[in-house]
Amino acid sequence: MERRTGKYGARCARTWHAALGVLLAGGVLLTGCSSTTTKENSAMDRGGAPGPAPVAGGVADGDGDGAKGAKKQDGLRESAPPDYLSTFALDVDTASYGYARRTLAYGTLPEPSTVRPEEFVNSFRQGYRRPAGNGFTVNIDGARGGADGWSLVRVGLATRAAPARDERPPAALTFVVDISGSMAETGRLDLVKKSLGILTDELRDDDSVSLVTFSDKAKTLLPMTRLRDHRGTIRDRVDSMEPTDSTNLEAGIRRGYDEAVDGRVKGASNRVVLLSDALANTGATDAEAILERIGSARREYGITLFGVGVGSDYGDALMEQLTNKGDGHTTYIADETQARKVFVDQLPAHLELTARDAKAQVAFDPETVKQFKLIGYEDRKVADEDFRNDRVDGGEVGPGHTVTALYAVHLKDGAAGHVATATVRWLDPKTRAPHERTGSVATNAIDGPLWGGDSKRLQVTAVAAYFADALRGGRLPGAPGLAELARQAEKVASQTEDDSVRKLATAIGQADRLKGGGDDNGTGGAPEGEID
Repeated sequence: MERRTGKYGARCARTWHAALGVLLAGGVLLTGCSSTTTKENSAMDRGGAPGPAPVAGGVADGDGDGAKGAKKQDGLRESAPPDYLSTFALDVDTASYGYARRTLAYGTLPEPSTVRPEEFVNSFRQGYRRPAGNGFTVNIDGARGGADGWSLVRVGLATRAAPARDERPPAALTFVVDISGSMAETGRLDLVKKSLGILTDELRDDDSVSLVTFSDKAKTLLPMTRLRDHRGTIRDRVDSMEPTDSTNLEAGIRRGYDEAVDGRVKGASNRVVLLSDALANTGATDAEAILERIGSARREYGITLFGVGVGSDYGDALMEQLTNKGDGHTTYIADETQARKVFVDQLPAHLELTARDAKAQVAFDPETVKQFKLIGYEDRKVADEDFRNDRVDGGEVGPGHTVTALYAVHLKDGAAGHVATATVRWLDPKTRAPHERTGSVATNAIDGPLWGGDSKRLQVTAVAAYFADALRGGRLPGAPGLAELARQAEKVASQTEDDSVRKLATAIGQADRLKGGGDDNGTGGAPEGEID
C-alpha cells in the first residue's frame, strides 16, 4: 500500500480544521476531563474519508513546512499555527532492543541509527486492559516528569489475548533461511537450526511448513508439507543446511513467496518467515526493489513477512524496511532462551493477525498543552490528513500484542482539564472493514509523580524510552542520566520481580560504563506544538 509522510499542506484541510474548531468551541463535541475514556465506532459510515481525529478545545494545524509557514506569492513565508496532531502507523517490532542488548553485551555501543525507542518500549509487558474480540483497547495515563512543567503521557493500545496453542488457526509457514558465508559465525545459522527445531516441536499436526534456503542462489529444500507425519523429514532438511557463498536476499525472498503462494492453505495463517543476518551483497539489496518482485503475493493473497534477525553484525535497516513494507514485523534473537520466547511463548502473536493497516492519531489540546514530542516512531510517521485514508499503509498487529506511544508533554501554566484524545483505526484482516476506538485523558490523570508512583509499568516504559534516547544521543526533557536510569530499573525490577526489567538495568549499566558516565539532562524544543 501507499505510504506518505509529512504534515498538512492543503489549503482545504486548513479550512476544514478552522470550521471544525468553530463547531468544537460551540459545544458540539464534549470530552471527559477526569479520567481515561474509551469509545469504539464502526467507521463504515465515514466512507474511509481522510481526516484527523477531533481535538477538544480547538484545532491547530501545520503545513509541510511546520513553523516556517506557507509560501506567499512574494516568496516569503507566513507564520503557520502550531500543529497539535501526531499520527503514526502502529509498530510491534522489538528487534532494535534485542540487537542493542547483544551489542552492549559484547562491549560496544550500538550505532545510533539502529536504536528505535518504540521497539525498546514494546519489548516489555505493559499490563493494559485487553478487548474481548478483534480490535484494540485504548489506555492512556501519565505522570509528572523530572523537568519543570514536563510530563509523560503514555498511549497504550492492546489487542485481545493470544489464543492457547490448540485454539489458534492452523499455520502455513514458509521459512526462508540465509545460508550465506556470513551465517557461519557462532550464533547465526547454528541458532537458526536450533530455533527451527524448537518450532518443529511446537507446531501442531495440522500446521504446514516449507523450507527455502539462499546464498548466491535460492533453493527449495521442502515444499509446503503438513507436519502430521513429517517432523522427521523437516528436521533432516534443517540439519542439512550449511553456510556457503554470498547473500542474495532478493532470490531467497522471491523463491519463498513463490512457495508460499503455491502452497497456500485456505483458512490458515499464511506467512513467510525470514531468518537472516540481512547482510545482502548480491542481487537487489534495496528493500523497495526486493519487495517489488513479490508485490502481487502481498496484495492478492495477503501473505505477510515475519523477520527474525541474528548475528553480531546485523543488517538492521534492511530487515526493518522489508518487514515494514512487507506488512509484517521483526524480532531479534541472540540465544536459545530468546528463541524459545519467540517460537514458543509468543508464537500465536507472530502467526495470526487481528488488525491490518492500523494507525493511531493523538490530538493534543492547545488549551492545556504548550509542547509535545513523540518519543520514537520517526520512520512510522503518517501525514495527519492520511489517518483515515485506508490506501495509506499502517501496521499489522496480532493477538497478544501491545503498542505503546510515549510522549513528553509540556503543559501550560495552570492547565486543568482535557489533555489529549487518542484514536486508533484499523481494518478487519478478513473483510477489510474499518473500525476505530478512542480514548482521552485529563490533567488529573497525569498529575502523580513518575518515580515512586503507583504505576510500575509506566516507570519501566519511561526507563526504556529514556535509555533508547540516550543511546542515540538525544536530550529528552526530564531524562535522568544513565546511572540514575539503571538505579530506577533495578528498583522497579525488585518491586515487580520481572527478570526482563533486571536485564534492562544491566544493559543500561553497560552503556553507562562504555560512555564513561556523566550523562546530563536535556531540555529544549519549539515554542509551541509538536517538537520534531
